[in-house]
Amino acid sequence: MSQRRFHLLMAGTLVSALGLPLAALAQDDEVQRDYQIPLPEAPAGEVTFQPPLERDIPDNQYGDMVRKGRDLFVNTQALRGEYVFNEQNCANCHLDAGRLANSAPMWASFGVYPAYRGKNDKVNTLAERIQGCFTYSMNGKPPENDSEPLVAMQTYLHWMATGAPINESLPGRGYPKLEETEQGADRERGAEVYAQQCAVCHGDEGQGQKVGERQVFPPLWGDGAYNWGAGMHRVNTAANFIKANMPLGKPYSLTDQEAWDVAAFINSHERPQDPRRRTLDTLDETAEIFHDHHGFYGQKVDGKRLGDHDNFGENPVPLDG
Repeated sequence: MSQRRFHLLMAGTLVSALGLPLAALAQDDEVQRDYQIPLPEAPAGEVTFQPPLERDIPDNQYGDMVRKGRDLFVNTQALRGEYVFNEQNCANCHLDAGRLANSAPMWASFGVYPAYRGKNDKVNTLAERIQGCFTYSMNGKPPENDSEPLVAMQTYLHWMATGAPINESLPGRGYPKLEETEQGADRERGAEVYAQQCAVCHGDEGQGQKVGERQVFPPLWGDGAYNWGAGMHRVNTAANFIKANMPLGKPYSLTDQEAWDVAAFINSHERPQDPRRRTLDTLDETAEIFHDHHGFYGQKVDGKRLGDHDNFGENPVPLDG
């Protein structure tokens, strides 16, 4: 099933549910509608916006919730076993507690939501966007809309965006986009880059690194990593992040080719199952509907088809649970 066909089926279901004539879809093939409109690209240029300083968080109930959201953003493991079922924290992908430009900073995301996302083919609120991160990046359960963790995180993002324009993409938003290289992304070359540049923090087997019981560097594959539904499992997304932010403290030190290659190596390892697989009959169906992008899900690597398992990691919660 193609991505376009999936969206048409979704649309047909919606039309039927609303009692509208299905004939209304008959002309759809003549309508060149783009169902994959992304958020606007971050404009090039100097990053000029600066989020407020933590010392300026107000000393009132609002400020208390900002601090709660900041603490959960940095140590999302505090929600382990309730909403988080792997070894990840929000700040692993959004560095400096969500403040760092070109690391998908939170001050740049607040003002662009609600926004359409092709991932679930609908307009998402900021709360839904955060809930999606729990489902996929945290391999977890999304906090309820009125729950303190979700309210706290939204409040933190709201405070971080103090003074930022609404409905405008700012320089530094997201991860800078890399153009594909002529050589393509090669996991074998990436293994060498990983050994030289990444293993010291993330471990020879991608297991991450702990100090005592605290996970200081996140796992990149295995049960403790983001699952097969997370955006970071896409090779292009990981390459963009790696180029601008890794190795930690040495941004832009890897070549574009090295970033592509090591992203391919990292994301060609097994990880917890895509939770949407619970709702579908086969791996092929899951791959065709949800994985029409630059990734290894459903592909054969070293003789084994990635994603061909029922291992959801520690997460016992169905997608709609």
